[in-house]
Amino acid sequence: MTSLSTRRRFLARAAAAAALAGVSAPGLADAAFRTHIRKAMIIGEVTEAALRPLKEAGFDGVETTHICSEAEAARGRAVAEGLGLRVHSVLRGWMEFNSADPARVTDTLEQSRLALRAAHAYGADDILLVPCKIGGMPMPEPWEFDLEFDPGTGHVTRVVAGDNAPYAAYIKAQNHAVDTSRAAVEKLIPLARELKVIIALENVWNNLWVKPAYFRNFVASFNDPWVKAYYDIGNHVKYAPPQDWIRALGPLIVKLHVKDFKLNPDGHGGKFVHPREGSINWPEVRRALDEVGYNGWASIEDGGLPLAEFSRRFDLIESGQ
Repeated sequence: MTSLSTRRRFLARAAAAAALAGVSAPGLADAAFRTHIRKAMIIGEVTEAALRPLKEAGFDGVETTHICSEAEAARGRAVAEGLGLRVHSVLRGWMEFNSADPARVTDTLEQSRLALRAAHAYGADDILLVPCKIGGMPMPEPWEFDLEFDPGTGHVTRVVAGDNAPYAAYIKAQNHAVDTSRAAVEKLIPLARELKVIIALENVWNNLWVKPAYFRNFVASFNDPWVKAYYDIGNHVKYAPPQDWIRALGPLIVKLHVKDFKLNPDGHGGKFVHPREGSINWPEVRRALDEVGYNGWASIEDGGLPLAEFSRRFDLIESGQ
């Protein structure tokens, strides 16, 4: 009898052959992996005009940036469900939980609450929240980071090997961001629990939590099922391979963004490119997602290609190619 491992090797070879031929391999994903990733695109207002082309291109749902009244969100939900689609997430984006201005902190908390209420009305699982960002001081290059941190406080104790004096301001700003972001998110948890909408934290080019173990420690520190990680596969290639982030975050991942990043030949710096055109090892990413048991949504965060082509590339990634 053929063993499961042998069968998976056969399926992997078949998928690779299909990829080389430039075609997808229907059915291989279900056979080769225990998990399934649902296909979505990011849109603005949830209207039939925005949704119908996605439905025709084979998408399962959308993530919306349109934060609106609960009544309008409920209407958007009805339109999506009428087409057999789902609004699975609300992209709230950047907050200012580390602001020195108390009024800005209060305002940004209220924006987060509005997003939570809209997400509930849309029928979404979560809101994507970037707690804050820092900059304007000397920071290590991505390849120079050698972090040490206190798991209890989440405070960084060093960011590079050797002399950290040049980065004292960065270390102070990072630790301030940890404390203020934790305090703000804790204020949001009661509403998230009431509405049953997850606060999905993302660290997107904000110079914070730049290594997998460190970001995991921050998200896990809440020890609450209503706070998880929104992981963007293409965002942190410059700091560590995506599969390392996925394996570190594991069951803390609630949602995914899909895009690609092409590193320069020396591995230092690069640029965003369309999925499957960059430096990401997509088969390894898919294996890592399967290993950690990720069954859920992934939204393509990209533009410039026909929807049918984005859909095709997503299917290749989902099938492990």
